[in-house]
Amino acid sequence: MFFKLAILFITIPICEIFIFLEAGEMIGVGPTLAIIILTGIAGAYLARTQGFDLVVRINQAMARGELPAGELIDGAFILCGGLLLLTPGFMTDLIGFICLTPFSRAILKRIVVDWFKRKIERGEVTVRRY
Repeated sequence: MFFKLAILFITIPICEIFIFLEAGEMIGVGPTLAIIILTGIAGAYLARTQGFDLVVRINQAMARGELPAGELIDGAFILCGGLLLLTPGFMTDLIGFICLTPFSRAILKRIVVDWFKRKIERGEVTVRRY
């Protein structure tokens, strides 16, 4: 696990720097910086609005006596998306927007739930109910 994280923490910044340099060369430094700043602002706005909507949905589910499992997965994606959009970089911005867009988030949620179900079926994860 440590090796995989080390590779991510090394390769992602290298790729982002390369993309920054290429974008700066193609469109100029000013537009590149403007895009970085605008995606940060857009990310903060999207994370805020999606987060407030999520809190309302969690409260509604709790009021109905339901466990807000799907909403909590959405919350994890919204948190990750917001953090990725606040991190400067084009790749991280793309992944952040994917996490914050409701349509693509629904697809990601389905993938994660299916992955988690497979882990439970194989016995790699134990779920205890109290």
